[in-house]
Amino acid sequence: MKVVIPGGSGQVGRVLAPAFHGEGHEVVVLSRSPAPAPWRVVAWDGETAGPWEAELDGADVVFNLAGASVNCRYGAANRREIMDSRVRSTRVLGQALTAAARPPQVWLQASTATIYAHRYDAANGESTGILSGHEVRLPDTWRFSIDVATAWERAAREAVLPATRRVLMRTAIVLAPGAGGGFDLLLRLVRWGFGGRQGDGRQFVSWIHDRDLVRAVHWLIDHEELEGPVNVAAPEPLPNADFMATLRGAWGARLALPATEAMLTVGALALRTETELVLKSRRVVPERLLESGFTFTYPEWGAAAVDLCRRWRQGEGR
Repeated sequence: MKVVIPGGSGQVGRVLAPAFHGEGHEVVVLSRSPAPAPWRVVAWDGETAGPWEAELDGADVVFNLAGASVNCRYGAANRREIMDSRVRSTRVLGQALTAAARPPQVWLQASTATIYAHRYDAANGESTGILSGHEVRLPDTWRFSIDVATAWERAAREAVLPATRRVLMRTAIVLAPGAGGGFDLLLRLVRWGFGGRQGDGRQFVSWIHDRDLVRAVHWLIDHEELEGPVNVAAPEPLPNADFMATLRGAWGARLALPATEAMLTVGALALRTETELVLKSRRVVPERLLESGFTFTYPEWGAAAVDLCRRWRQGEGR
């Protein structure tokens, strides 16, 4: 199977590219900054047509992950880069797929669980979830994230693709033991004694173990009935306070200083990021995956945290 991954040099790409390459598939990563890798890496700018389009002709799967990191301050320049890097790359990819003589059978398009409303009462499934943007007194940075998610999906829907199935993967935070990812950051807080609740601790954390992500991608490739929005998240999100307590237990940490919202605001300034990444309640469940028969290896955070801590200690991905 030939798998083309635009934006495959980022965190999620660093999970998927080695997994598919290790299984013997042909992997081609499209990157703005090509670097040596065990698979082929082809240059593209994420905006214009070019020689990279030839990689799509005859490919089996294209998995678009392209987009600038959201782990930054949402100033005007960063907002433009975050929005443009997603929308423009998705549009030019859709145009290339439309023009391909032998287009891939499936287009897996990255999206985000952030598209759902900040809520504590009920979980957001694909058929029952409430899309964000209508909450009262929504912070400006939160509204920007929602605008990005909405525009990203809209760009993916624009292409007319009669021969290619399209899946919008509304993915929760992917937790893997490698350096620089979400798990590495959370574990750093625990190791340094700051692994208590963040804010009031009531906000839900939706997540997915990296190996379940790989399995879910295979499932989406194989199951032709799945198209449109699909939530890619473990089936049991939990409040931040419980999430951090479970991670502390898995690591064996005792000291757990909490971080108030005011402390998080100061910390976000120092780290050049935004508090929305930890304070928004993302209570998302994989309704369609479960209904189609998919089973998670790590449905609960406790076992997932133990596995990730063990692999981090063994130096995996670092």
